[in-house]
Amino acid sequence: MKLTGKRIGFAVTGSYCTLDQATVEMKRLVEAGAEIQPILSEMVLTRDSKYGPAKKWIKAFQELTARPIISSIVQAEPIGPGKLLDLLIIAPCTGNTIAKLANGIIDETVIMATKAHLRNDKPVLIAIATNDGLGLNAKNLGILLNTKNIYFVPFGQDNPSEKRNSLVARFDLLCESAEYALESKQIQPILIEYRGI
Repeated sequence: MKLTGKRIGFAVTGSYCTLDQATVEMKRLVEAGAEIQPILSEMVLTRDSKYGPAKKWIKAFQELTARPIISSIVQAEPIGPGKLLDLLIIAPCTGNTIAKLANGIIDETVIMATKAHLRNDKPVLIAIATNDGLGLNAKNLGILLNTKNIYFVPFGQDNPSEKRNSLVARFDLLCESAEYALESKQIQPILIEYRGI
């Protein structure tokens, strides 16, 4: 892999049902030699869910990376002027986060980290996980698909018969997608058949 020594911010937002998959991919990045900086949204930091209490996820991400978590807008802002990262990954990336990115609403940690990183003309890789990707958020997804320095992990409809607007990234393609993004390339194809992992 071409990830050894790369400084990668790994931002996690509140798609709780995919946090296990995000944890697996974070571990793969660490094993590939990347230096991972965890960044957690307020939802992940403070909300318990049926997938586990917030403290479970905080502990998991800290242990995997052996780094303190960026957990506030104030802590995230120096990513830009300090040129701290080669790549920022948002995995999972909720529809709410996509909407804020597409519309320039900088009101929480992950969005500030992304804005700060993008000012350095560096890549952002998104692993989408939203029930609304083909609904009201389709327009926001379209904006980001055409935004400079934003790349996507391939995604598809995870349950078209019951949740026809839902889109989820193939998390197992995250490391390969990261290699492409670091070369300013979008892995292809973006739209694929989703297979549960």
